[in-house]
Amino acid sequence: MQAAQYAALDGLALAEMLANKEVSSAQLMECALQLAEERGAPLRALVHLRPEQARQEAAHWQARGPFGGIPFLLKDLGLASRRFPSNLGSRLFADIEYAYDATLAERFDAAGLIPFGRSTVSELCMGPSTESSVHGGPTINPRANDRSTGGSSGGAAAAVAAGIVPVAHGSDGGGSIRIPAACNGVFGLKPSRGVPMGPSRGEGWGGMACDGVITRSVRDTAAALDAISGYASGAPYAAPPLPGSYLDAVREQGAGRLRIAVWRDAFNGIPIADPCRQALEDTARLCRELGHEVVDGPLPDFDYGAFVRAYGTVLATNIVLAVDARLAVLGRALRDDDLEPVIRDGLDIGRGIAATQYVDAIQRFHAIGRALSQAMQGVDLVLSPTLTQLPARLGELALTGGFWAFRETVSRYATFLAFVNASGRPAASLPVAATPDGVPLACQLIGHFGREDQILRLAAQIERAAPWQAHAVTLPGR
Repeated sequence: MQAAQYAALDGLALAEMLANKEVSSAQLMECALQLAEERGAPLRALVHLRPEQARQEAAHWQARGPFGGIPFLLKDLGLASRRFPSNLGSRLFADIEYAYDATLAERFDAAGLIPFGRSTVSELCMGPSTESSVHGGPTINPRANDRSTGGSSGGAAAAVAAGIVPVAHGSDGGGSIRIPAACNGVFGLKPSRGVPMGPSRGEGWGGMACDGVITRSVRDTAAALDAISGYASGAPYAAPPLPGSYLDAVREQGAGRLRIAVWRDAFNGIPIADPCRQALEDTARLCRELGHEVVDGPLPDFDYGAFVRAYGTVLATNIVLAVDARLAVLGRALRDDDLEPVIRDGLDIGRGIAATQYVDAIQRFHAIGRALSQAMQGVDLVLSPTLTQLPARLGELALTGGFWAFRETVSRYATFLAFVNASGRPAASLPVAATPDGVPLACQLIGHFGREDQILRLAAQIERAAPWQAHAVTLPGR
């Protein structure tokens, strides 16, 4: 198989070729490693590559799971894997080694996904653009080199968009799957709260964070969710079990009419760019043409500004927890160049946050879950813009300046995203359009808790009716 053919296929298509003995896992890995060198390196999308280890593993791989044995990337967020170290996009956290595999890493393995490295992230996964200085420069968007790949799963989305892998691990604590999916023109779904984070962790960021995948096709996400979902013994959360499979839901083309609410305005009068509005209207019209009922819906009734403050409170306290634990391991004090400016300021802010402020923030998250439930009464799904603006230009969302000013800027860019994390509900970004000069545009689908099947079914219908194209990959300086 040639690399160009490999890059044009989704994961299940490659798995079918494996099952039919048309190609081997070793051949697929060679394609991935070639593209990692040719595309991943100039895009600064990959870290901790282990090519020889990956070749050996692929050569002796025993076919299993829905993907059989295809190349894959783990996000550099600290998901424990004995295969690779991690640095969380930070000098301070460089080269953390693991003696065990996380539950999720084991489930990816059982699904037939062979990781050969990690994808780049913003520092501590706390930025909506992957521009960590530890990588030697920003991760580059293969669709628009002057614009952000998004974050924090920016390297994962860039790698999928560039054809290096058809499926990549991502995580989402406030938009970190959906923002990069939107910026790179690929599909990204944040599952319902409950994908296991064990054995060393039960939750991330007060229940805001959740793991999933970024993919080129809806069906690949469905197959991956079938493989990684389900309760793990001892975990603090579990989504309700789905009868059947997500992949079966995607394959159903006449599964009934959905009632879809459209959000055309943002909280606090935050402006929405005209191209984002137009993409929303075009997608709503397509949903009607597909036979669904589309209505105007109310925004959830809560204080958005207070939520932004509560979210920042939880992030700042988590910075303190992570940094203090790392410094204790290293046995030294913090240095001036250890952290990006926003994270450094967040550390100082976090040290001054009282326990009562943290508890208040968590209670506010829970209240948002109830507000969103009320707003979605009588509808199956909500359709909104993913981002309020076009993907940011490089530098606009780098981790520079003060913590609270940065969080305010992010809140006006990713307005429709983080509060969904607070609710625990699933949501997906669909690459529905592009500007005339090729900058991706996306819309978001928000579902009821545990109803990823409805999101995936509608997303697959939209994908079939108006397929999102695999645009040409543009490498910097070429």
